[in-house]
Amino acid sequence: MAKKVRAVVTLQLPAGKANPAPPVGPALGQHGVNIMEFCKDYNARTQDKVGQIIPAQLTIFEDRSFTFILKTPPAADMLRKAAGIASGSGNPRLTKVGKVSSDDIRKIAETKMPDLNANGLDEAMRIIEGTARSMGIEVV
Repeated sequence: MAKKVRAVVTLQLPAGKANPAPPVGPALGQHGVNIMEFCKDYNARTQDKVGQIIPAQLTIFEDRSFTFILKTPPAADMLRKAAGIASGSGNPRLTKVGKVSSDDIRKIAETKMPDLNANGLDEAMRIIEGTARSMGIEVV
């Protein structure tokens, strides 16, 4: 018989640096999950991606056991690194803060493809370009 799902929690954490401090502790503690077990598993699975933010989607069951899957890094984070900026623009229509090439957009779209709702690479590139525009990054 399948286990009954209690909650689904998504956390965006730095790869290889999960610890029981907030935001991990409070988010998992309220569901009675073994926080240290999650931290050890997450850090072991993301050790090779240090320096990136890797989202984890946890499925927590009624018996307080859990499973989690790792997602690709957020597009905004990847765009910031490609453009070499600290953060996006506060007013993206008037203030442009950086530039990325279409080759950078293609690489990011290929990386994000499993998590995007797109049928092909061209559609995925348009999604990433829209994210770049909303951050005040020009695509050249």
